[in-house]
Amino acid sequence: MKHVFDFYGEFIGTFILVFFGCGAVAVTVLFSSHVGLFQLASIWGLAVTLAIYATRNLSCAHLNPAVSLAMVLGGRMSASKLIRYMLAQFTGAIFAAFALYIIFSSSITYFEQVHGIVRGEPGSVATAVIFSQYYPSPSAGQFLQITMLNAFLVEALGTFILVFMIFALTDGCNIGRPDDKLAPVFIGLTLTMIISILAPLTMAGLNPARDLSPRLFAYLAGWGNAAFPEPAYGIIIVYVLGPIIGAVASAFFFSKLIQPAMTQKNLEVSCSCGSREEIMKNP
Repeated sequence: MKHVFDFYGEFIGTFILVFFGCGAVAVTVLFSSHVGLFQLASIWGLAVTLAIYATRNLSCAHLNPAVSLAMVLGGRMSASKLIRYMLAQFTGAIFAAFALYIIFSSSITYFEQVHGIVRGEPGSVATAVIFSQYYPSPSAGQFLQITMLNAFLVEALGTFILVFMIFALTDGCNIGRPDDKLAPVFIGLTLTMIISILAPLTMAGLNPARDLSPRLFAYLAGWGNAAFPEPAYGIIIVYVLGPIIGAVASAFFFSKLIQPAMTQKNLEVSCSCGSREEIMKNP
């Protein structure tokens, strides 16, 4: 039965994340409801915070295949759970994309008619961006140029930082971490900061499920090659492989270098790697 709970948690949590995050993009594109990058970044940060709080009693609330892989490699989750977690994450994301399309389909169609956009043509990126991510971001302007390699490194670095902070904010050896009840807030703030800096370059996906599932939905919903622009393999390299490489590197960096260093530091000052409350009782 606990296997079902894992699936429920990751499905619901990823649905919440993608529904609110991509929903914020949708209302910005269609109605100009939000102004400025920080507003959108903050909504993504709040979405991940709420998703973690809502589901972490069911699963570990990873909401991201790259994070789940990092948890396995960092010794924080059994490898036997990985496929189940990933399946739930990709499924939750595509259901969220479908829900958004049902809600906004009439508005999207009207927007395309008013602006002379033919869905599936290159210009339909203007609405495909609700679901899909691009490098550089279509809103970044003509003066920003970025290669596939640059975009790959941006996504890898952003995910590296995100996973590092997740590990640091939840590791028992880090006596400077916040109370466990507040960890989701700081994870959300971390995501907000990363998006605020990296989104003009790649839209800061950092999550293969968040990108690939809505993108596949957009492809099937008529955007076609606009959802997978040439070279199509570049999308996989940047938005799937990039986050995975960044997460793997972060997991090894933290588990092999940072965690042992914190453990040694705690031993030198007679601290333990138990709960924060236990550590504070034994300074």
